[in-house]
Amino acid sequence: QVQLVESGGGLVQAGGSLRLSCAASGIISSINAMGWYRQAPGKQRELVATITSSGSTNYLDSVKGRFTISRDNAKNTVYLQMNSLKFEDAAVYYCNTDPVARPWGQGTQVTVSS
Repeated sequence: QVQLVESGGGLVQAGGSLRLSCAASGIISSINAMGWYRQAPGKQRELVATITSSGSTNYLDSVKGRFTISRDNAKNTVYLQMNSLKFEDAAVYYCNTDPVARPWGQGTQVTVSS
């Protein structure tokens, strides 16, 4: 059973950047699609970005051009580079398969300040 541990969140000013990491305890190379999700207070969790085993990516419209998802199968790690952060990007970010098939990790908090 793959366990997922997210890291890299923090407090950043609007317009700034963060790089999130998701370390999997098991092998992810056999997993077709991995995704980054986020949940803001009072809102449902949403899928932000996905990447397939072949490297194809998809993004939520509101983050296109600002976020980049990548994966390193050798390190069993998925990344999310977030640039030009906006207030509305503030949330707890999680990674998981797409569709969701693993227990959720603890997530990593992203806070965007003025």
